[in-house]
Amino acid sequence: MRRRTALMSIAGLAGAGALALRPRAHGAPHDAYFAHMAAALRAAGIATPTMLLDRDRMLANAGQVMRNIGGRMDLRLVAKSLPCLPLLDDLIAAMRTQRLMVFNLAYLEQLAAQRPALDLLLGKPLPVAAAAQFYDRFKKGGFDPARQLQWLVDSPQRMAQYRDLARQRQLQLRVNVEIDVGLHRGGVASAAALQQMLDIVKSEARLQWSGMMGYDAHIAKLPDLPGVRAGSLANALGIYRDYAAQAARALHGGAAPAGLTLNAGGSPTYRLHDGKGAANEVALGSALVKPGDFDTELLGDLAPAAFIATPVLKAPARFDMPNGVEWIGAAARAWDVNQSRAWFIYGGNWLADPVSPAGMAPSGLYGTSSNQQVLLGSGAQQLHVDDVIFLRPRQSESVLQQFGDIVVMESGRITQRWPVLTPMP
Repeated sequence: MRRRTALMSIAGLAGAGALALRPRAHGAPHDAYFAHMAAALRAAGIATPTMLLDRDRMLANAGQVMRNIGGRMDLRLVAKSLPCLPLLDDLIAAMRTQRLMVFNLAYLEQLAAQRPALDLLLGKPLPVAAAAQFYDRFKKGGFDPARQLQWLVDSPQRMAQYRDLARQRQLQLRVNVEIDVGLHRGGVASAAALQQMLDIVKSEARLQWSGMMGYDAHIAKLPDLPGVRAGSLANALGIYRDYAAQAARALHGGAAPAGLTLNAGGSPTYRLHDGKGAANEVALGSALVKPGDFDTELLGDLAPAAFIATPVLKAPARFDMPNGVEWIGAAARAWDVNQSRAWFIYGGNWLADPVSPAGMAPSGLYGTSSNQQVLLGSGAQQLHVDDVIFLRPRQSESVLQQFGDIVVMESGRITQRWPVLTPMP
């Protein structure tokens, strides 16, 4: 009898424990912010997947970034993260900069032709054949490559290739040296390699050393353990300082000339730079619209400004799995109330996460779809067919370009549509 009683007690405790582990219902309808956005889309007659930009938030982010930089460093906008000319124009005016970082030949050609006042820095080293193609197709106008364009060079071998191009085409090339400050994604990683590159520059009058670029985004991703991030930052700053000093000695007798572009940082780490190190410029782009992957402590004073909006196509009374495995859906509903309702949306499978109404998530059981993605929830979201749901992109690069024109909202109204640049790697 005692053993039976003990077993019953254990079973009761196990059952209570299982109930305690059972997920609780969560979710809510759109809050006021997203309800206003949904109303603005309805008023504009928009009922297809759309990239929506909150221009008020974006400009507020731009102002906050400018206050954070405080005039201590120059600012360069990253075109691949903001791939839309009207969007770039808006931020160029708001942030009072003509400096852009560009990452592919197509955008370089387009910006040089259509925005001839810009100062352009390549964000990655292009094959010398791509550089040759730029000059083959370049039509003289307001943009002067010899003055406004910096090619990024990452190795002695590539520096020699650009030297040969300059000689063959009788070009004046400004070359910016990519240095490895800890990310280990290429770039100069030793004083000896840097010296080889500097020797090539020094021996060729058609090459001009224009500066350095040291990308340090890895620092923000390091575990927040005592001394880890601080040590990595100190290492990056030290490498940059030593390489910049080496180049100044080799090419200018130790005194760095005015006008060098010594670029560092990026959206995740721009706040780590205060102008006291060797770098005199930071680059950023994604932070200004703050996609999900940029929810970090360093960017805590910025707000998300870009969202995917898409309508609900179907809202069945409950979540069901396909024929043959319906029992799995029944078990999921019984265990987790947050899998009791399903909504099939227009499109899906984007690099984005549901953000409103709260408490929705893709189904790990049903699978993904780029045609009609299913999202699950408790029902507290109060969604119906034709209602709009919002997702937050995890990154701005490429995702902003997947929906045609960017729809711009200001003061609660849809005011503009901005064409995006053609997606390019």
